[in-house]
Amino acid sequence: MDRPAPHAPETWPVAKKLAERVIRPLERFLHVEAASGVVLLVAAAIALTWANSRYAASYEHLLHTPLRLGIGSFSVEQPLHFVINDVLMTVFFFVVGLEIRREIHEGELADAKRAALPAVAAIGGMVAPALIYTALNGAETRSGFGVPTATDIAFAVGILALLGKRVPPALRVLLLSLAIIDDIGAIVIIAVFYSKGIAWSGFALAGTAMLAILVLQRFGARKPVHYVLPGAVLWLGIYKAGVHPTIAGVILGLMTPAKTWFGESGFLAEAESVVEELRRRAREPDHSSHSLLEPLARMKEARTEALAPVVRVQAALHPWVAFGIMPVFALANAGVSLKGVSLSEPATQAIGAGAFFGLLVGKPIGIFVASLLSVKAGLCRLPGGVKWGGVLVVGLTGGIGFTMAIFIAGLAFTSEAHLSAAKLAVLCGSGAAAVIGLVVGRLVLPKAISPEAATSVEQAESSAEV
Repeated sequence: MDRPAPHAPETWPVAKKLAERVIRPLERFLHVEAASGVVLLVAAAIALTWANSRYAASYEHLLHTPLRLGIGSFSVEQPLHFVINDVLMTVFFFVVGLEIRREIHEGELADAKRAALPAVAAIGGMVAPALIYTALNGAETRSGFGVPTATDIAFAVGILALLGKRVPPALRVLLLSLAIIDDIGAIVIIAVFYSKGIAWSGFALAGTAMLAILVLQRFGARKPVHYVLPGAVLWLGIYKAGVHPTIAGVILGLMTPAKTWFGESGFLAEAESVVEELRRRAREPDHSSHSLLEPLARMKEARTEALAPVVRVQAALHPWVAFGIMPVFALANAGVSLKGVSLSEPATQAIGAGAFFGLLVGKPIGIFVASLLSVKAGLCRLPGGVKWGGVLVVGLTGGIGFTMAIFIAGLAFTSEAHLSAAKLAVLCGSGAAAVIGLVVGRLVLPKAISPEAATSVEQAESSAEV
């Protein structure tokens, strides 16, 4: 049997080789876990520089540029900042919802015992920062209590990735599980405390969209494109209801099917059947390339449905969110003009101190103390290979709020001075938490040991338990 050529028939080998030299290093960079955090950091630095340069007016002008969508006499017009924060970030929250759905179905949240420690740690890591913020703020600025309660998964995981092999897999899983539960808490805070007056007509529209999604699932609609229209109606309903519209992304993510149709064994069986069919047709003297369409379509369906929609859609959207939507959000929201920030007023001082110390101090204290108390009480236990120094590092990296913290700040404050103070505190607090987390991680996490030594340690620990 003839093997295919190394390039497609239309390919010019010289151009192909040149493209590979350019693209492959970029692909390797994008597969590094810390890469999305680096891109976020670059976007934030650009925003800060731009907002404090002589071109600051162009930055503000860009964010307030009106975008219009219209069909005939019907039209909707919103500024670019609204499109980024309320529309594009819905996709971000959709991916968060997909991650939560997958974890509940087959991940760390599927087992109550395994989820207990990250759940308790996440709750502690939200309560302590909120208490610190509330203690430092009066009634006028207390609405910002939710700002220091959130953790930025991309940055936190990026810091752990920079620590390399010092980080045992179980510690990374603990941080991811904690951050996911933390996201659930942030979503609840947004829905309960940062929504407008409730309009029941909006909930009726959202309920109709959710019913349509369920009906489509019963009819076996598995392609994501089938859910674009009901998803848009769901967003509109949530928006009209007075709840922040990004919650629509979470709802849609949680409603995404988590069970496979073919699965691994089904895919293998169908693939073998298709290969036999292709061989049979290839032996026919009058076969044409059109005869391959039907078996190849079956193969394509089997390949697609080897994974559950929740896994497939998340994998497809994750690069766009990590390297597109989140950096755009950072670019649009991290541009704090230092000229406009005045920490001389008691209100802005309180906001800045509450957000800064809530992230830098409240997060690690809440996560560490809640974990310690729950383990000592026998309610939870540390994962294998994780020591208390590792929990401290998780607590410190949990203080990197950035994306979600800035997002909540935008919901909490209508005053430009208050919002600028909160954003500046989030940037400083998150940066300090990242640096301290990295330094402490190098000090308290032991260097990686060989697999043989790790096995010996595990055997010794098992013998000690017995």
